[in-house]
This record gives sequence, structure tokens and C-alpha cells, in this order.
Amino acid sequence: MLAVDVKNIKKTFTSKQDTVEAVKDVSFQVEQGEIFGLLGPNGAGKSTTILMLTTLLSITDGSASILGIDVETQDKEVREKIGVALQDTGIDKILTGRELFFTTCRLWGYSKVDSEKRTKELLELVGLTEAGDRRVKTYSGGMKRRLDLGLSLVHSPEILFLDEPTTGLDPGSRRVLWEEIKRLRDSGVTIILTTQYLEEADELADRIAIIDEGLVVAEGTSDELKASIGGDVITLSFYSDEDLEKAKNILTDAVQSKDELRITVADGASKIPEYINKLISEGIEVSTVSASKPTLDDVFLEVTGNRLEGTEKAAEEKPTTTRKRRGR
Repeated sequence: MLAVDVKNIKKTFTSKQDTVEAVKDVSFQVEQGEIFGLLGPNGAGKSTTILMLTTLLSITDGSASILGIDVETQDKEVREKIGVALQDTGIDKILTGRELFFTTCRLWGYSKVDSEKRTKELLELVGLTEAGDRRVKTYSGGMKRRLDLGLSLVHSPEILFLDEPTTGLDPGSRRVLWEEIKRLRDSGVTIILTTQYLEEADELADRIAIIDEGLVVAEGTSDELKASIGGDVITLSFYSDEDLEKAKNILTDAVQSKDELRITVADGASKIPEYINKLISEGIEVSTVSASKPTLDDVFLEVTGNRLEGTEKAAEEKPTTTRKRRGR
């Protein structure tokens, strides 16, 4: 049985002034026990998709099921199977971490004895035992995100939805949370997470769906997505915008990314001299050139025509060839 089965779901918001298609057509399937990543920029429809799957928003069209349970018609049963940690969850900052866990356990129907036991387990799980008796308002950003993660696990859900779980965290806190997420996956929890960080998707997700403008534009494992580009990526930069524009007209197979041109070819290192000589013959000087294996950044650029802004780039291999020329 699939953990999550999404078929052509759509979400349209209508007002007197306008109609907005937040999610135009999204389909994917998630196997039990895997981490599935929804990768895309802000406004792509990732969070709206999560809200529909967790019964917090109605589905305009299409269908979705959680462990075979229909999201729209059996919403109560769905909520018993899932845990949810959203971006802007309102956590009571006056209570201590221990009090929050205990109270949430009681709300889920645990007895006082079982609530105390479960509270201790969860504090240990998310590494907050020592801070358990401190008020939440004294917690760092990373500690609050781990607390939020722990609260979503109170009722031992089979499927966990995480909406951009590490946004705003420093690199160290992000790594700690990554390890928590991996441990949960290894314990059998299915995890669906949204992210705008290429590195995060690469590190955590067993499979990835790239969402752009409310549509799934690519899906597969990280390696499959990178392999879909084929070959190597040659990156060229120039001394002036004028040279960049001229080069773009000459190298018609190149894609512009900010102030660079990127070309995907087989055996990139061997092709570099050909491109350099062609540009030099037209009076265009190249400031730097390199050839590297494709990254998720390259995949995103290839399938959307844009780079994913405001994100950490996926770890890249060192360039196989680099050449610099002096400015004029």
C-alpha cells in the first residue's frame, strides 16, 4: 500500500477581485518508509499542497489518499495517521518544553502516567532533555524547530509532513535537524518534506519532485534527476554584460544564469577549447570557464529556466578544468 497517493490535485483561490491557481496540477506517489521531497521556490505551491494533504485546506479538484484513506471524505481518519510540522506553528512560549509535551499528550488521550512517559521519550528523541524545564521563549530557533518536530510525533504517526523544517536555521542547527529526520525515517516513519534548499533535498530525500508554478516539472531520485541532464555542465563568465550578450548569440545552446552562460555537453573538458576559440575569434574574452558534473541546481535551471533563489547550492564537484584570461 502506498503511503501517499496524489492524483492531479488542484487548488484555486477565488475572490471578488481575482482567481489564483496556487496548485495547477500535482501528482506523485510516496512509498512507505521513504523521505519524499517537494523542492521549489517560494510561491511554487509546495505549502499549499501540504495543507491539502493534511486536511487543512480543501482540494479544488483531483484526489489524494493517505495509506488508502481518502483525504477529502475521511479527514478524521487521515489526521489520526499523520503528524504535521508547519512553517508558522503557534507554539505557546510561556510553557516549558516538558509542559508542552505533557499537555499535547493529554490532548491526544494519553493517561497522566503515559503522558509523563511519552514526554520523557520525546524530549530525549529531539535532544531537549536538558532544556525541558526551560520556558520555550528562551529556546533558540533550532531548539524550537526540534520542539515542533517532537510535538508532531506525540501520537506516533505513520506519516510525517514537514513544511520547510529548517528555514531560518544556521548550518549547525540544520544538520542536527537533518539527523533527527533521518533517524525517524530509519525507524519506519514516512516523511514528506517541502524545501527550497537544494542541499537539503540532496541530503535527505530518497526521491524528489520539483514543483514550479503549481506544477510538478520533474521527479526522481537525486541521481536520476542529475543523470537526466546528461554529460557535464560548462560554465562561462565574462568581463562585461556586452560580452555576455554577444556570447549568448554565438553559443545558441547555452542557458543564461545570472551573469554566466551554462552549456550541457558530453565530456565537457574536451569541449572547452572549442568554445573558447569560437568566442575569441569574435573578439569576446572569457573571464573564467569550468566543467563540472550536473547538480540539482543544474536540474532546476534545466526544467524551469530559472535558478532556485535564496537557497544553498547543492555540493558540487570541483571543476575539472578552469581557465582565466586577463581583462583588457
